[in-house]
Amino acid sequence: MINFTINGQPVSANKGETILQAARKAGFYIPTMCYLEKTTPCASCRLCVVETDKTEGLILSCQTPPTEGLGVIIDSDRLQTERTNIMRLYDVNHPLECGVCDKSGACDLQNKTLEFGVSAQHFSAKDQHRAIEHWGLINYDPSLCILCEKCVHVCNEIIGDDAIELQFGGYKSSVIPKNSDTLDCTFCGECIAVCPVGALVSSNFQYSANAWELTQIPATCVHCSAGCSLHYEVRHTSNALGGESKIYRVTNDFEHTTLCGAGRFGFDFDQQSEKDEAEFDKAVAALQNASAIRFSSMITNEEALILQRIKEKLGIKLYNEEARAYQSFMNAYSSVSGKAGFGGSLDAIKQSDGIIVVGGRISSDNPMVRYAMTTAARHNGAKVVYMHPIEDDLLQNVITQFVKYEVGTEEGVVAMLAKTLLENADIGDELQSYFKELDEGYLCAESNVGDEEYARILKTFARLKRKTLIIGSDLLNHKRAANIARLCAMIETHTEFSVVVVAPSVNTIGVSLICDLDADKGGEKVVGYNAPGDYTMGSFADSMLKLPSLNAQEGTFVSISHQVLPTNVAVAFNGYTLNDIANVFGIEAQYTIDYTAQLPRNRGFNGTKFDDLGNFFGTLGEDNRGYTLDNIDVEVSGSLEEVETLPEFNGSVVYRCNPINQFNGYTQKTSQLEKDTTLRGSSQFAAAAKIGDGDKIRIEFPQGTQERIFKLDPTLKGTIALVPAYDVGFGVLNEQYRFEKVKIMRMGSES
Repeated sequence: MINFTINGQPVSANKGETILQAARKAGFYIPTMCYLEKTTPCASCRLCVVETDKTEGLILSCQTPPTEGLGVIIDSDRLQTERTNIMRLYDVNHPLECGVCDKSGACDLQNKTLEFGVSAQHFSAKDQHRAIEHWGLINYDPSLCILCEKCVHVCNEIIGDDAIELQFGGYKSSVIPKNSDTLDCTFCGECIAVCPVGALVSSNFQYSANAWELTQIPATCVHCSAGCSLHYEVRHTSNALGGESKIYRVTNDFEHTTLCGAGRFGFDFDQQSEKDEAEFDKAVAALQNASAIRFSSMITNEEALILQRIKEKLGIKLYNEEARAYQSFMNAYSSVSGKAGFGGSLDAIKQSDGIIVVGGRISSDNPMVRYAMTTAARHNGAKVVYMHPIEDDLLQNVITQFVKYEVGTEEGVVAMLAKTLLENADIGDELQSYFKELDEGYLCAESNVGDEEYARILKTFARLKRKTLIIGSDLLNHKRAANIARLCAMIETHTEFSVVVVAPSVNTIGVSLICDLDADKGGEKVVGYNAPGDYTMGSFADSMLKLPSLNAQEGTFVSISHQVLPTNVAVAFNGYTLNDIANVFGIEAQYTIDYTAQLPRNRGFNGTKFDDLGNFFGTLGEDNRGYTLDNIDVEVSGSLEEVETLPEFNGSVVYRCNPINQFNGYTQKTSQLEKDTTLRGSSQFAAAAKIGDGDKIRIEFPQGTQERIFKLDPTLKGTIALVPAYDVGFGVLNEQYRFEKVKIMRMGSES
């Protein structure tokens, strides 16, 4: 600890903390315009200047660490004059369009101008013509830009797109796309969030509403399992009494949280319905005559518990193959680790100095994991090893070693990885014997990963301290998933690695903890809840009984960090709910959230009532949302099995992989997100399959056929093509092994 004073009062700082960070922790206010807690200091606004008793000039508190015994002054006449002049310079020729600017009412420049009493222009400069740039979902007005560089820092250090930069030219300086004529990025919109003025705005939201007209509804994103915090910003679409509410935009606490493009722009997936009593009776009758309920993981914990109660009451089965695969994987994992859950989290990834990713296309499967990896690489210099059959162009800025293995050989790859990482661990004679007996020559030859790759991994990670192993969703449905899980558990149990298993959907983990799931063999009378069935109910247009979507519900989810996170109603739904159906069967509760306190304690839930759950971040970034599951002890009974013969995938192979910002039927329904439904492959794949760019093709899967357009993708290499699954229904991507041998037939050209 470093002890110093601020305005004569004693303050302590941790090693590495700046004066600004220490001041904030101690409750002192130092104004900033360009500072972001989650990035390195931009150091461009100079509002954070302070005086010290060791320096004659003013220093930037955002990037200067305190020294022992230092005396810091954070407010004085000198500082007031300096900061006021800075604000006067910021206000030079800044367009006085606050009445129509989307940032008005939530603008840092507006707030600081008032704070420092700048009521008139003291300086002037020749105005410049600055054309507004239209970058798809994002508009940029350089005349409003104050060149704080927040957008550049967050794009590079947190997101990893590195898509924008500052073009220096004195008074003509502006933000421009990096190495491109137009903005080439994943359109997460985080640059919009961090912009302190109205320079970067959502093109869809611009000029549609004022900040003070909108009500913020705290909620949790529903598009992947990261459990991101967001606010649905809502207002009535009519001033008449009883006017319908509409979501106008999504925002986030950008100082401490981040959103991907799906979370920020994919919010308009709700549906409206009135109570149709006749259809409700049909749904009840269908359940009475059903032998099973098939459902997706796009539900709350409370709904999952209701389905479990219906199962117990009616004696029917519950089908959710995605959650069942995750459940089986974690049961095998726990049989070795002795804990119900894995030990890692998104925060653990961010703090890592070494990361290994196996078996998943993280950039599209779970963008928050990608952002956490980028943060670790940029801030900690983390070494990142990415192991997968296909390179990921979006990870090229953070990966230090790409290990390409053959499709289907994951068991052999993980076995060799475990042997490598456990080389110097005290694992006992039995396990040492197991790894010694591995046929290394065979496993390396069939997986196409040589000894030198594993040797490089061992050397790289030998001296690292904060290490994380990320298990992608490819492994969950591998036919040898159970043994892969036990091997991964060995790594966490006997090394310094923490493990994160990436669940496919928003509440895969919650469903796996709450529901007693059965194997889905089909051929029965099945009621589908956001899933196929003889009778269907849910939040999609083709559902027979309309039920609320996840932005029209209260309830909780379980994230991959094992947090139980609340979400709230953003738009009203006037139809029936699953709880109404349960009431008919004598499973009675007034509200769905009455089940929050009943979630099973033996699976780590703690019995907190929904209304007692926090849903906010503290001023220093403290996460006060929900609570973290207890990691329950379980019996250690598992043992490693011999690695089976590794399979071969010859011919045309496709990989089920959604495009960026597309996850499921909800994102498909939204109006702003790009809808790419093409089969994407390399020129090498096209030559092997005898197809060309723009060809209309038929893909024959073992379970059916699809017709798509083929698109050459210059970022892809090799003979594996990417086929989306978000447009063919819930669960398809996550219910089976993601690589598949197919037949591809050319049907003609798109033109």
